[in-house]
Amino acid sequence: MTAVNDILKQYWGYEDFRPLQKDIIESILSGKDTLAVLPTGGGKSICFQVPSLAQEGICIVVSPLIALMKDQVENLKKRDIPALLIHSGMKRMDVIQTLKNAMHDYFKFIYVSPERLETSLFREYLPGLM
Repeated sequence: MTAVNDILKQYWGYEDFRPLQKDIIESILSGKDTLAVLPTGGGKSICFQVPSLAQEGICIVVSPLIALMKDQVENLKKRDIPALLIHSGMKRMDVIQTLKNAMHDYFKFIYVSPERLETSLFREYLPGLM
């Protein structure tokens, strides 16, 4: 497992975490269920992105805000962190291709809108993402 400070420096260029971020990350990495409530702009994304990068496997992020998901995925890709997005505005064929990519290629994050979680298509592919 990579040290969280090294991940922060490598991908975000920061030397130190903001207040509470490291406590939240350490709680996640210790296997505890963790609820993090921070103000807008308080660095909540880093609180789940850093521990996800420190561990094996893909992180499924559920968000109802398509614009936010698009922004997050774009920002991760700019940092050379492989990420995908599935939302309600996508065609079935595009969703299938994205899910296949997530199963067979290396991606660290897949952002999914809540309504996509309920579809039989997503549930069909979900075991292959684990």
